[in-house]
Amino acid sequence: MRIRRPVVIAVIGLSIAGLAGCSADGSGGEDGPVQLEYWAWTADSQAVVDQWNEENPDIQVKYTDAGGGTDSSAKLVTAARAGNAPDIALVEYTTLPAMIVADVPADITEYVSDIQDAFTEGTWAQTTFGGVTYGIPQDVGPMANVFRADRFEELGVAVPTTWQEFRAAAEAVKAADPASVIAALPPTEFGFWAGVATQAGAEWWSSEGDEWTVGIADEPSLEVADFFEQLVADGLISTDPLLTPEYNAALNAGTMLSWPSAVWAPSVIESVAAETSGSWEMAPLPQWTEGDAAVPYQGGSALVVTTSSDHPEEATKFAKWLNASEEGNDILINTQSLYPAATIGQEMTEGNEPPPLMPQQTDFYNVAAQIASDTIPVTWGPNVNLASSVFGDELQKAITNGTPWRDAFIATQEAVVEDMVKSGFTVANQ
Repeated sequence: MRIRRPVVIAVIGLSIAGLAGCSADGSGGEDGPVQLEYWAWTADSQAVVDQWNEENPDIQVKYTDAGGGTDSSAKLVTAARAGNAPDIALVEYTTLPAMIVADVPADITEYVSDIQDAFTEGTWAQTTFGGVTYGIPQDVGPMANVFRADRFEELGVAVPTTWQEFRAAAEAVKAADPASVIAALPPTEFGFWAGVATQAGAEWWSSEGDEWTVGIADEPSLEVADFFEQLVADGLISTDPLLTPEYNAALNAGTMLSWPSAVWAPSVIESVAAETSGSWEMAPLPQWTEGDAAVPYQGGSALVVTTSSDHPEEATKFAKWLNASEEGNDILINTQSLYPAATIGQEMTEGNEPPPLMPQQTDFYNVAAQIASDTIPVTWGPNVNLASSVFGDELQKAITNGTPWRDAFIATQEAVVEDMVKSGFTVANQ
């Protein structure tokens, strides 16, 4: 099903002329050290800043808790429009294209050529558009499958390596234990649906020159819709919401057998089903085409230097230290509990103990590094929030009414294109 092709993204309508005067030398100068403002929301970010400040007296960073991905994005756009955004900010990959269109992140290409090789091509592509780099990847969520190893063994069901095997496993689970289900895949999990469509060869947004193309209803996406619709029609998967009291009870009872998600999932499950520790394992996400191991990301973020900064070089230096150095990655892993984007960080995790949810899977981080070594970026556009809202509503409507799932993908595409055209973008397939 999956057709491998390069991802080409360019961001249009972006003016960065104001960056011409934004520069500073690397020393503190007669006015004292360079002072940088830093917005993020990850745990223990103050400890990160404290360590940097102790080691870099000429470049001092002040940290502000930005309140989480969605809240932070809105605040950041507002601050950038007023010209007083922080020098450095944490931004989710899903919102970065919209940030670029809003002229929030600066072009830092000239400062980062020395660290590009610290990341895989698919990871670096998450922050580079049209040959211009707007951020340094910090953490990633390569898609993976977390499953109840004890229940699969008890029921005599093989762990699936392809999506066709996933269907066969779902059938076997239903036959062996009608009270159990292989997974819940609700319509609100926009990142999952974008991920598996990308895995199948789709490009939900892309652009070249001054034209965008929207592919939410392209043929690979519609084939994905058909596949999972049939699973639901045959009663083989659930579409109920995740992490509700009912869902959590199923995790604890052992009647929810897997979560196709990403490498961050074990910590989430452990937070609501700690007593199931030792029963779970992680495996690569099922493949659409056997032998094609490339997977997209679900989740993750990058550090950007904003167009408001008077010190872009110094701000980039901080971001490079945290995300591309051995010292910085040690902090990301052991202080902030993130799965790092840099390959050196991923290699460093291989010596760590496995997550508390699966202490018996001593090769957990080796498996994670193997998965992360072959990744492809999900291409995001300037109106992801609208797309996510429309998609969730339309897919839920299709599930409730028993109408074709592909209609939900088509309706989302139409809404996204209409919104982009109304906002002034040129869309090739409107």
